[in-house]
Amino acid sequence: MQDTFKPMEDAPPQLMESVFQLQRSTALAWRQSSAAERIARLQRLRQCILEERDALYLAFEKDFRKPRVEVDATEIIPVLEEIQHNCSQLKRWMRPHNVGRTLLTLTESASVHYQPKGRCLIIAPWNYPFFLLMGPLVSALAAGNTAILKPSELTPAVNAVMRHIVENTFRPNEVALFEGGLATSQALLAKPFDHIFFTGSPTVGKLVMEAASKHLASVTLELGGKSPTVVDASADLRRAAETLLWGKFINNGQTCVAPDYVYVHQSVKDEFIKHCVDVLELRYGDSPQAQQATHDLTRVISDRHTARLAGLLAHAVDSGARVLAGGQVDADDRFIAPTLLDHVPPSTALMQEEIFGPILPIIAYSTLGTVIDAINAQPKPLALYVWSQCKETVDALLTQTSSGGVCINHCVLHVAHGKLPFGGVNNSGIGSAHGIFGFKAFSHERAVLRGGWLNPIQLFFPPYTGWKKTLLGWAVKWFGR
Repeated sequence: MQDTFKPMEDAPPQLMESVFQLQRSTALAWRQSSAAERIARLQRLRQCILEERDALYLAFEKDFRKPRVEVDATEIIPVLEEIQHNCSQLKRWMRPHNVGRTLLTLTESASVHYQPKGRCLIIAPWNYPFFLLMGPLVSALAAGNTAILKPSELTPAVNAVMRHIVENTFRPNEVALFEGGLATSQALLAKPFDHIFFTGSPTVGKLVMEAASKHLASVTLELGGKSPTVVDASADLRRAAETLLWGKFINNGQTCVAPDYVYVHQSVKDEFIKHCVDVLELRYGDSPQAQQATHDLTRVISDRHTARLAGLLAHAVDSGARVLAGGQVDADDRFIAPTLLDHVPPSTALMQEEIFGPILPIIAYSTLGTVIDAINAQPKPLALYVWSQCKETVDALLTQTSSGGVCINHCVLHVAHGKLPFGGVNNSGIGSAHGIFGFKAFSHERAVLRGGWLNPIQLFFPPYTGWKKTLLGWAVKWFGR
């Protein structure tokens, strides 16, 4: 299988600048857009997506042989669900809401209004190219913004379909998509957007944040990290194996919230591994040849990424790691078998870098405290997965660690829950997406205060007479009690 990626030409700088300027007047006009107008835009987008469903199947097959079921489950359905959720809730989200009075504002009324931020830039990665570009677009449109979209250059076939969808749904002064590599990204990041939504690695996220700081643009950064899993002695081991390996090997491990490594209590480690090996054979085949032939396993996105993963695997094995399942590599086919590893030295690159591929280290532990210490010694991850029937174990991990999200006795599914915020913390991200949290990410929460018929604040106008000083003294005592 040849690498489908071919370097594409960067978008013309003059065209990007022209569209950026065109979107200014649209963004200003859309500040006054109604819920009905925004919903109509989302419905047009939904219709065009449905019309291009077959084209998306073919594009994903071409770019990295993604199974149709996974295209539906992880790309198309999440976007359609996001559109449906936004359309059903948007009128309520847009409505200004009143806030209560305070002692200093007893005669005033106050409310919070949601205003579009304006011109937005959405930069998406290659691993879920449709969902991670169109999902934020749904939130941007629901909030009343214009958008310029920049997909990854590693998925040219999917990009072509997305460009067709955008061009058949919107005018360039509303939404535009530009393809290209680093030069295109840099040219777009140099523009004074009102908000930037970026999904990708922490390394690139820092560059995006630096670029945004030059214009004081707000950012939402959906990043990643090494998401740990803890399986204790009380866990349902079969269910844990079935669910964790689904979360790990869907999209061939190329998922930002995929379990990166698993801590298993030493008393149940062997049994857990047996379940894992059994699950892999049932799902993908009982031999390397069968696994390579299956149509249910996505390929690694590119030759470069295949070589990186093969290098991580080889280095771990050379350093003493033991292969429990898998381990086979066919670079020409961009195939790496679903692999389980034991005894991986902590110093190896596999345990230091986000794996982002079909390799899963399994680590035995004896005390939960050592696991918590190890998790806290690393940058805060995007996700944490806990498999346990023990309340004390769950509570300890919830209160003593930090992560973007947590699943207890489940895996990855929190991403699909439209009423939960999805996002990281510090190194794994800034801000949240999905549902009302995505709407707020692309909105400015504007404070509005209306003066009442009395104006008690005049008590604090100069000159500061003795009785005013006495009054303020009482106020300090009151608020400081």
